[in-house]
Amino acid sequence: MASHRKWSPTGTRIAGIRTPALATAALTSVALLSQTANAAPSADSKPSIEEVEKKVDDLYHQAEAATEKYNATREKTAQQRKRVDSLLDDVAQRTEKLNTARDELGSFAAAQYRTGASAPDTATLLLADNPQDYFDQTQLMSRLTSRQKVAVDDYITEQAATTKKRAEASQSLQTLTTTQSALRTSKADVQRKLAEARDLLSKLTADEKARLAAIEKKKQEAADRKAAELAQQQAAAEKKAQEAAARQQTTTGTTATNGTTGSSATDSSYTAKADKALAFARAQVGKPYVWGATGPGSYDCSGLTQAAWKTAGVDLPRTTWDQVNVGTTVPLSDIKPGDLVFFYDDISHVGLYVGNGMMIHAPKPGAYVREESIFYGGESIIHSVVRPA
Repeated sequence: MASHRKWSPTGTRIAGIRTPALATAALTSVALLSQTANAAPSADSKPSIEEVEKKVDDLYHQAEAATEKYNATREKTAQQRKRVDSLLDDVAQRTEKLNTARDELGSFAAAQYRTGASAPDTATLLLADNPQDYFDQTQLMSRLTSRQKVAVDDYITEQAATTKKRAEASQSLQTLTTTQSALRTSKADVQRKLAEARDLLSKLTADEKARLAAIEKKKQEAADRKAAELAQQQAAAEKKAQEAAARQQTTTGTTATNGTTGSSATDSSYTAKADKALAFARAQVGKPYVWGATGPGSYDCSGLTQAAWKTAGVDLPRTTWDQVNVGTTVPLSDIKPGDLVFFYDDISHVGLYVGNGMMIHAPKPGAYVREESIFYGGESIIHSVVRPA
């Protein structure tokens, strides 16, 4: 969080002088008057443009972290809802089978009544809380035919299974309710952070907004310089590698491909997939950032990378926290087009690397999908680089 300058009163301090009580009172009055005057609102009590810029950036970062939490909770909610639906369907089917078994036992009870057999025993069975205990305490089974025994067994089995599934469905419903509550909390947290950022920006004067834009421009220029430096370093490294391969070929008289064929094939396969992901991402440039969105009209950061790599046949998880664990982590110096670049210690942002130190990403609320330097917030916020395929 940004630190705001906090006004503290200052007054004349007389050290080493003993003053009469009246003089002391007078000095105290002057000090109080001075404090009262200084306590009035002043321009100095207002945060600087740099502090506002830092505060807004922090709020957007917090909002994005809350968005990833929202995404994770929403995905979990969807999974739990599917489980609840499946359990309820199972309970309904089992209940229907249980009713069928009960009807069949009822028909046996009616037949026993008509023939003067032990109808009360079977009727009691239908009302028993635990049919198995009932059978253990009676000799009813010895008086049943084979067909009746099968019907009774089916009834006992279905009642036990139905009771178990009903308990599972009840527990899943409780879990779903808890997750839905967490989802609402995450959503409110995102909205609160965004509202606070908008409020700060709305209070800026036209001159302050111009100064803020100038700060952002300087940051962008610095980021672009860093991107160019990375591109130059990678180009120099590639040239050096090619020269080394050429020297080896001249020395041995053969093409230096032995042992590297598999690696080349892998690189070629990755490049083909990355090209598809990048083509999709470029087509989304200009679409708005909307937190929680996965396309096609809008995206958040992880929604964009997930959708882009899906076109290449690679299924990425929904959140940045899970996407960072898919694939292979590589050093920044070895970054290639198509790689995922993750940001901040909490891994709350991600972009798709396009080459030359640049990436395509959905930056933040109020912005649009765009191509930008991976150093847009400074090199220190880059968490890791992951090759997802």
